[in-house]
Amino acid sequence: MSLPAPTVRTITAAEHLGFLRELAAKGGSASFLQTPAWGEVKSEWRRESVGWEVDGELRGVGLVLYRRLPRLRRSLAYLPEGPVLDWSGEDVGAWLEPMVRHLRRAGAFGIRMGPPVVVRRWDAAAVKAGVADPGVHRLGELPPTERSADGARVVSRLRELGWRRQAVDGGFAAGQPQYNFWLPLRAGDGSPRSEADVLAGMNQQWRRNIKKAEKAGVTVRHGGPEDLPAFHALYAHTAERDGFTPRPLGYFRTMFTALLAEEPDRVRLYLAEHEGDLVAATVWVRVGGHTWYSYGASSSDKREVRGSNAVQWAMVRDALDAGADVYDLRGITDTLDADDPHVGLVQFKVGTGGEAVEYAGEWDLPLSRLLYRGFTLYLRRRSGR
Repeated sequence: MSLPAPTVRTITAAEHLGFLRELAAKGGSASFLQTPAWGEVKSEWRRESVGWEVDGELRGVGLVLYRRLPRLRRSLAYLPEGPVLDWSGEDVGAWLEPMVRHLRRAGAFGIRMGPPVVVRRWDAAAVKAGVADPGVHRLGELPPTERSADGARVVSRLRELGWRRQAVDGGFAAGQPQYNFWLPLRAGDGSPRSEADVLAGMNQQWRRNIKKAEKAGVTVRHGGPEDLPAFHALYAHTAERDGFTPRPLGYFRTMFTALLAEEPDRVRLYLAEHEGDLVAATVWVRVGGHTWYSYGASSSDKREVRGSNAVQWAMVRDALDAGADVYDLRGITDTLDADDPHVGLVQFKVGTGGEAVEYAGEWDLPLSRLLYRGFTLYLRRRSGR
Protein backbone atom coordinates (compact mmCIF):
# COMPACT_ATOMS: atom_id res chain seq x y z
CA MET A 1 0.00 0.00 0.00
CA SER A 2 1.52 3.31 -1.09
CA LEU A 3 1.90 6.25 1.26
CA PRO A 4 -0.66 9.06 0.79
CA ALA A 5 0.93 12.11 -0.78
CA PRO A 6 2.58 14.32 1.88
CA THR A 7 1.76 18.01 2.09
CA VAL A 8 4.10 20.74 3.32
CA ARG A 9 3.00 23.76 5.31
CA THR A 10 4.44 26.39 7.63
CA ILE A 11 4.41 25.15 11.24
CA THR A 12 4.99 26.88 14.55
CA ALA A 13 8.24 26.66 16.49
CA ALA A 14 6.34 24.70 19.15
CA GLU A 15 5.19 22.12 16.58
CA HIS A 16 8.72 21.90 15.19
CA LEU A 17 10.29 21.40 18.62
CA GLY A 18 7.58 18.93 19.64
CA PHE A 19 8.39 16.75 16.64
CA LEU A 20 12.11 16.76 17.50
CA ARG A 21 11.34 15.81 21.10
CA GLU A 22 9.17 12.90 19.98
CA LEU A 23 11.91 11.82 17.58
CA ALA A 24 14.45 11.86 20.43
CA ALA A 25 12.10 9.82 22.64
CA LYS A 26 12.05 7.15 19.91
CA GLY A 27 15.85 7.06 19.75
CA GLY A 28 16.23 9.41 16.78
CA SER A 29 17.95 12.74 16.45
CA ALA A 30 18.45 15.72 14.19
CA SER A 31 21.18 18.26 13.62
CA PHE A 32 21.16 21.26 15.94
CA LEU A 33 21.16 23.29 12.72
CA GLN A 34 17.59 22.03 12.19
CA THR A 35 16.20 23.20 15.54
CA PRO A 36 13.87 26.22 15.73
CA ALA A 37 16.39 27.98 17.98
CA TRP A 38 19.06 27.87 15.28
CA GLY A 39 16.90 30.16 13.19
CA GLU A 40 17.23 32.75 15.97
CA VAL A 41 21.00 32.32 15.99
CA LYS A 42 21.15 33.02 12.23
CA SER A 43 19.37 36.33 12.66
CA GLU A 44 20.66 37.73 9.35
CA TRP A 45 18.44 35.21 7.55
CA ARG A 46 14.66 35.08 7.39
CA ARG A 47 13.54 31.79 8.94
CA GLU A 48 10.59 29.45 8.57
CA SER A 49 9.71 26.09 10.15
CA VAL A 50 8.01 23.73 7.71
CA GLY A 51 6.32 20.41 8.33
CA TRP A 52 5.40 17.37 6.24
CA GLU A 53 1.92 16.02 6.97
CA VAL A 54 0.37 12.71 5.97
CA ASP A 55 -3.30 12.26 6.89
CA GLY A 56 -3.00 15.09 9.42
CA GLU A 57 0.06 13.59 11.15
CA LEU A 58 3.36 15.44 11.21
CA ARG A 59 5.94 13.15 9.61
CA GLY A 60 8.91 15.47 9.08
CA VAL A 61 10.15 18.99 9.79
CA GLY A 62 12.68 21.44 8.44
CA LEU A 63 14.25 24.76 9.34
CA VAL A 64 14.43 26.91 6.21
CA LEU A 65 16.74 29.93 6.14
CA TYR A 66 16.10 32.47 3.38
CA ARG A 67 18.87 34.67 1.99
CA ARG A 68 17.59 37.42 -0.30
CA LEU A 69 19.28 38.53 -3.47
CA PRO A 70 20.51 42.12 -3.26
CA ARG A 71 17.78 44.55 -4.44
CA LEU A 72 15.37 41.73 -5.29
CA ARG A 73 12.50 40.06 -3.46
CA ARG A 74 13.67 36.53 -4.29
CA SER A 75 15.70 34.31 -1.97
CA LEU A 76 17.79 31.20 -1.77
CA ALA A 77 16.05 28.74 0.58
CA TYR A 78 18.60 26.84 2.66
CA LEU A 79 18.05 23.81 4.91
CA PRO A 80 21.39 23.16 6.67
CA GLU A 81 21.87 19.46 7.48
CA GLY A 82 18.20 18.91 6.74
CA PRO A 83 15.35 18.46 6.35
CA VAL A 84 14.47 15.98 9.10
CA LEU A 85 12.73 13.20 7.16
CA ASP A 86 12.76 9.44 6.82
CA TRP A 87 15.41 9.27 4.11
CA SER A 88 15.36 5.47 4.04
CA GLY A 89 12.21 5.28 1.87
CA GLU A 90 12.26 4.10 -1.71
CA ASP A 91 11.41 7.47 -3.29
CA VAL A 92 12.63 10.65 -1.64
CA GLY A 93 11.00 12.57 -4.50
CA ALA A 94 7.57 12.06 -2.91
CA TRP A 95 8.83 14.04 0.11
CA LEU A 96 10.84 16.65 -1.75
CA GLU A 97 8.32 17.64 -4.44
CA PRO A 98 5.80 19.25 -2.04
CA MET A 99 8.69 21.06 -0.33
CA VAL A 100 9.82 22.46 -3.68
CA ARG A 101 6.29 23.71 -4.42
CA HIS A 102 6.02 25.34 -0.99
CA LEU A 103 9.40 27.10 -1.24
CA ARG A 104 8.70 28.26 -4.78
CA ARG A 105 5.50 29.91 -3.52
CA ALA A 106 7.55 31.51 -0.73
CA GLY A 107 9.69 33.29 -3.34
CA ALA A 108 12.70 30.97 -3.56
CA PHE A 109 14.71 31.13 -6.79
CA GLY A 110 16.67 28.08 -5.66
CA ILE A 111 16.94 25.57 -2.83
CA ARG A 112 20.00 24.28 -1.03
CA MET A 113 19.83 21.41 1.43
CA GLY A 114 22.17 18.98 3.17
CA PRO A 115 20.44 15.62 3.58
CA PRO A 116 21.58 14.09 6.91
CA VAL A 117 22.37 10.82 5.15
CA VAL A 118 25.63 8.91 5.62
CA VAL A 119 27.18 7.52 2.42
CA ARG A 120 30.46 5.95 3.59
CA ARG A 121 32.45 5.36 6.79
CA TRP A 122 36.13 4.66 7.51
CA ASP A 123 37.21 3.39 10.91
CA ALA A 124 40.23 4.82 12.71
CA ALA A 125 42.54 2.02 11.61
CA ALA A 126 41.71 2.61 7.94
CA VAL A 127 42.27 6.37 8.21
CA LYS A 128 45.54 5.90 10.09
CA ALA A 129 46.78 3.47 7.44
CA GLY A 130 45.80 5.94 4.73
CA VAL A 131 47.82 8.75 6.33
CA ALA A 132 50.83 6.44 6.59
CA ASP A 133 50.59 5.36 2.93
CA PRO A 134 52.41 7.87 0.67
CA GLY A 135 50.34 6.64 -2.26
CA VAL A 136 47.04 7.72 -0.67
CA HIS A 137 46.10 11.40 -0.65
CA ARG A 138 42.30 11.48 -0.10
CA LEU A 139 39.76 9.55 1.93
CA GLY A 140 37.94 8.63 -1.27
CA GLU A 141 41.01 6.69 -2.41
CA LEU A 142 40.61 4.32 0.56
CA PRO A 143 38.16 1.41 0.50
CA PRO A 144 35.46 2.37 3.04
CA THR A 145 34.83 0.25 6.09
CA GLU A 146 31.13 0.54 5.35
CA ARG A 147 28.94 1.74 2.47
CA SER A 148 25.33 2.82 2.96
CA ALA A 149 22.73 1.52 0.51
CA ASP A 150 20.32 4.23 1.66
CA GLY A 151 22.96 6.88 1.05
CA ALA A 152 23.72 5.62 -2.44
CA ARG A 153 20.00 5.55 -3.28
CA VAL A 154 19.45 9.11 -2.04
CA VAL A 155 22.40 10.44 -4.06
CA SER A 156 21.20 8.66 -7.20
CA ARG A 157 17.63 9.86 -6.82
CA LEU A 158 18.65 13.48 -6.21
CA ARG A 159 20.59 13.48 -9.47
CA GLU A 160 17.56 12.06 -11.30
CA LEU A 161 15.37 14.81 -9.83
CA GLY A 162 17.68 17.56 -11.13
CA TRP A 163 19.48 18.47 -7.90
CA ARG A 164 23.12 19.53 -8.23
CA ARG A 165 25.77 18.39 -5.79
CA GLN A 166 27.89 21.24 -4.44
CA ALA A 167 31.66 21.23 -4.02
CA VAL A 168 32.78 20.56 -0.46
CA ASP A 169 34.86 23.75 -0.35
CA GLY A 170 32.33 25.89 -2.23
CA GLY A 171 32.04 29.62 -1.65
CA PHE A 172 28.67 29.55 0.10
CA ALA A 173 29.45 30.89 3.57
CA ALA A 174 26.90 28.75 5.41
CA GLY A 175 28.00 25.49 3.79
CA GLN A 176 28.42 22.51 6.10
CA PRO A 177 31.23 19.94 6.02
CA GLN A 178 30.69 16.80 3.98
CA TYR A 179 33.20 14.82 6.05
CA ASN A 180 32.80 14.61 9.82
CA PHE A 181 34.45 12.57 12.55
CA TRP A 182 32.32 10.59 14.96
CA LEU A 183 33.14 8.78 18.18
CA PRO A 184 30.43 6.09 18.58
CA LEU A 185 29.23 5.78 22.19
CA ARG A 186 27.31 2.54 21.71
CA ALA A 187 28.63 -0.94 21.00
CA GLY A 188 27.62 -2.96 17.97
CA ASP A 189 24.70 -4.50 19.87
CA GLY A 190 23.37 -1.04 20.80
CA SER A 191 24.43 -1.17 24.44
CA PRO A 192 26.15 1.90 25.96
CA ARG A 193 29.94 1.83 25.97
CA SER A 194 31.75 2.37 29.25
CA GLU A 195 34.32 5.08 29.94
CA ALA A 196 36.96 2.39 30.17
CA ASP A 197 36.00 0.98 26.78
CA VAL A 198 36.04 4.39 25.08
CA LEU A 199 39.38 5.24 26.68
CA ALA A 200 40.84 1.89 25.61
CA GLY A 201 39.77 2.64 22.02
CA MET A 202 41.85 5.82 21.94
CA ASN A 203 45.42 5.72 20.74
CA GLN A 204 48.34 5.72 23.15
CA GLN A 205 49.04 9.43 22.62
CA TRP A 206 45.51 10.43 23.57
CA ARG A 207 45.53 8.26 26.71
CA ARG A 208 48.94 9.61 27.69
CA ASN A 209 47.82 13.22 27.19
CA ILE A 210 44.64 12.74 29.25
CA LYS A 211 46.76 11.32 32.11
CA LYS A 212 49.33 14.10 31.69
CA ALA A 213 46.62 16.78 32.00
CA GLU A 214 45.25 15.14 35.13
CA LYS A 215 48.71 14.82 36.70
CA ALA A 216 49.50 18.46 35.86
CA GLY A 217 46.40 19.58 37.74
CA VAL A 218 44.23 20.71 34.80
CA THR A 219 40.62 21.10 35.90
CA VAL A 220 37.58 21.31 33.64
CA ARG A 221 34.38 23.06 34.65
CA HIS A 222 31.10 24.06 33.06
CA GLY A 223 30.88 27.76 32.35
CA GLY A 224 27.88 30.03 32.06
CA PRO A 225 27.01 32.96 29.81
CA GLU A 226 29.11 35.15 32.10
CA ASP A 227 32.19 33.14 31.00
CA LEU A 228 31.65 33.78 27.30
CA PRO A 229 33.99 36.82 27.17
CA ALA A 230 36.87 34.69 28.53
CA PHE A 231 36.05 31.93 26.03
CA HIS A 232 35.88 34.43 23.20
CA ALA A 233 39.23 36.03 24.04
CA LEU A 234 40.88 32.60 23.84
CA TYR A 235 38.91 31.76 20.69
CA ALA A 236 40.07 35.00 19.01
CA HIS A 237 43.65 34.14 19.98
CA THR A 238 43.22 30.70 18.44
CA ALA A 239 41.82 32.25 15.24
CA GLU A 240 44.79 34.57 14.89
CA ARG A 241 47.23 31.71 15.48
CA ASP A 242 45.51 29.25 13.14
CA GLY A 243 44.52 31.72 10.43
CA PHE A 244 40.71 31.69 10.42
CA THR A 245 38.16 34.48 10.86
CA PRO A 246 36.54 34.36 14.31
CA ARG A 247 32.87 34.96 14.98
CA PRO A 248 32.09 37.98 17.19
CA LEU A 249 31.26 37.62 20.88
CA GLY A 250 27.69 38.68 20.16
CA TYR A 251 27.20 35.58 18.01
CA PHE A 252 27.99 33.29 20.93
CA ARG A 253 25.81 35.31 23.30
CA THR A 254 22.90 34.91 20.88
CA MET A 255 23.68 31.22 20.39
CA PHE A 256 23.64 30.44 24.12
CA THR A 257 20.55 32.54 24.79
CA ALA A 258 18.54 30.92 21.97
CA LEU A 259 19.64 27.31 22.53
CA LEU A 260 19.27 27.40 26.32
CA ALA A 261 15.81 28.94 26.00
CA GLU A 262 14.80 26.01 23.77
CA GLU A 263 16.18 23.24 26.01
CA PRO A 264 17.99 23.70 29.34
CA ASP A 265 20.80 21.32 28.33
CA ARG A 266 21.02 22.07 24.60
CA VAL A 267 24.43 23.78 24.86
CA ARG A 268 27.28 23.86 27.37
CA LEU A 269 30.50 25.83 27.74
CA TYR A 270 33.57 23.95 29.01
CA LEU A 271 36.61 25.68 30.50
CA ALA A 272 39.91 23.89 31.12
CA GLU A 273 42.10 25.74 33.62
CA HIS A 274 45.59 25.29 35.01
CA GLU A 275 46.74 27.23 38.06
CA GLY A 276 44.17 29.94 37.34
CA ASP A 277 44.96 30.21 33.61
CA LEU A 278 42.42 29.33 30.93
CA VAL A 279 44.24 26.87 28.67
CA ALA A 280 41.36 25.47 26.56
CA ALA A 281 37.63 26.04 26.10
CA THR A 282 34.94 24.37 24.04
CA VAL A 283 31.23 24.48 23.18
CA TRP A 284 29.15 21.26 23.43
CA VAL A 285 25.72 20.89 21.82
CA ARG A 286 23.16 18.10 22.24
CA VAL A 287 19.98 17.10 20.38
CA GLY A 288 18.52 13.76 21.39
CA GLY A 289 21.18 11.05 21.21
CA HIS A 290 23.65 13.17 19.24
CA THR A 291 26.26 15.39 20.90
CA TRP A 292 28.65 17.75 19.11
CA TYR A 293 31.95 19.44 19.74
CA SER A 294 30.93 22.68 18.10
CA TYR A 295 33.64 25.30 18.80
CA GLY A 296 37.04 25.10 20.43
CA ALA A 297 39.89 27.33 21.58
CA SER A 298 43.30 26.70 23.10
CA SER A 299 46.16 28.75 24.47
CA SER A 300 49.57 28.88 22.82
CA ASP A 301 51.05 28.83 26.32
CA LYS A 302 51.17 25.78 28.56
CA ARG A 303 50.63 23.40 25.67
CA GLU A 304 52.49 20.78 27.69
CA VAL A 305 49.61 20.45 30.22
CA ARG A 306 47.33 19.13 27.42
CA GLY A 307 44.26 21.20 28.19
CA SER A 308 42.69 20.37 24.80
CA ASN A 309 42.75 16.65 25.55
CA ALA A 310 41.38 17.23 29.04
CA VAL A 311 38.42 19.27 27.85
CA GLN A 312 37.61 16.81 25.06
CA TRP A 313 37.64 13.91 27.53
CA ALA A 314 35.32 15.84 29.85
CA MET A 315 32.84 16.33 27.00
CA VAL A 316 33.03 12.67 26.00
CA ARG A 317 32.38 11.57 29.58
CA ASP A 318 29.40 13.91 29.85
CA ALA A 319 28.04 12.58 26.55
CA LEU A 320 28.28 9.06 27.95
CA ASP A 321 26.54 10.14 31.17
CA ALA A 322 23.76 11.72 29.08
CA GLY A 323 23.17 8.40 27.28
CA ALA A 324 24.24 9.80 23.91
CA ASP A 325 24.75 7.54 20.90
CA VAL A 326 27.57 9.51 19.30
CA TYR A 327 30.06 12.25 20.09
CA ASP A 328 30.52 14.26 16.91
CA LEU A 329 33.83 16.09 16.48
CA ARG A 330 32.40 17.84 13.39
CA GLY A 331 34.21 18.58 10.19
CA ILE A 332 37.43 17.29 8.71
CA THR A 333 38.84 17.70 5.22
CA ASP A 334 39.19 14.60 3.09
CA THR A 335 42.97 14.96 2.91
CA LEU A 336 45.25 12.12 4.01
CA ASP A 337 48.37 13.74 2.58
CA ALA A 338 51.05 13.89 5.28
CA ASP A 339 52.31 17.18 3.78
CA ASP A 340 48.91 18.88 3.95
CA PRO A 341 48.58 21.18 7.01
CA HIS A 342 44.97 20.02 7.47
CA VAL A 343 46.05 16.44 8.13
CA GLY A 344 47.02 17.39 11.70
CA LEU A 345 43.37 17.95 12.59
CA VAL A 346 42.46 14.62 11.02
CA GLN A 347 45.13 12.87 13.09
CA PHE A 348 44.01 14.60 16.29
CA LYS A 349 40.45 13.34 15.81
CA VAL A 350 41.51 9.89 14.62
CA GLY A 351 43.30 9.50 17.95
CA THR A 352 39.91 9.23 19.67
CA GLY A 353 39.39 5.87 17.98
CA GLY A 354 36.27 6.97 16.15
CA GLU A 355 35.38 6.95 12.47
CA ALA A 356 35.37 9.30 9.50
CA VAL A 357 31.86 9.74 8.12
CA GLU A 358 30.93 11.05 4.67
CA TYR A 359 27.52 12.64 4.27
CA ALA A 360 25.62 12.93 1.01
CA GLY A 361 26.76 16.56 0.90
CA GLU A 362 24.90 19.74 0.01
CA TRP A 363 22.64 19.87 -3.04
CA ASP A 364 21.08 22.73 -4.99
CA LEU A 365 17.91 22.84 -7.06
CA PRO A 366 17.67 25.95 -9.26
CA LEU A 367 14.05 27.14 -9.61
CA SER A 368 14.99 30.20 -11.68
CA ARG A 369 18.12 29.38 -13.64
CA LEU A 370 18.83 33.02 -14.46
CA LEU A 371 18.63 34.21 -10.83
CA TYR A 372 20.48 31.14 -9.59
CA ARG A 373 23.32 31.80 -12.03
CA GLY A 374 23.44 35.45 -10.95
CA PHE A 375 23.55 34.45 -7.28
CA THR A 376 26.40 32.02 -7.96
CA LEU A 377 28.41 34.77 -9.66
CA TYR A 378 27.64 37.15 -6.75
CA LEU A 379 29.03 34.63 -4.25
CA ARG A 380 32.15 34.07 -6.32
CA ARG A 381 32.82 37.82 -6.43
CA ARG A 382 32.36 38.07 -2.65
CA SER A 383 34.79 35.22 -2.04
CA GLY A 384 37.34 36.66 -4.49
CA ARG A 385 37.06 33.73 -6.87
